Amino acid sequence: MKAHTLTLAALAAGLLGFSALAQAYDADWKRGRIYCRSVCTACHAAQTGGSIAPSTMTIAEWKAYVEADKHAQGKDTLSQYVGKDYRASIRAQNKAADKFADVPDAELLEDVKAFVIKGAKDGDAPASCS
Repeated sequence: MKAHTLTLAALAAGLLGFSALAQAYDADWKRGRIYCRSVCTACHAAQTGGSIAPSTMTIAEWKAYVEADKHAQGKDTLSQYVGKDYRASIRAQNKAADKFADVPDAELLEDVKAFVIKGAKDGDAPASCS
């Protein structure tokens, strides 16, 4: 009887743990906005001569862009620019990159995606990068 109770308790604990892992990450568009405005905009302004506002594309275009994971006309990946290695490489000159140094790459990418979708020209709150 004790073994049966112990087995049921272990099974219940395992199912609870599994359900917690199965929950998807709920992206934080506000954190994405801070990262985008502080890191992406700063780089775009310095490297390409201008920022790219979320309101320049539609929700569908942003989703396709993020899913394609292409940046700089396919020369590199978008995920590279939210990755810990990139953040570490610019953290001395960019406080936002330093602030988000320990955020998991996938979470930060989802946060940025949530911001650009919310700020898309057909999104809930079309946004600029300023």
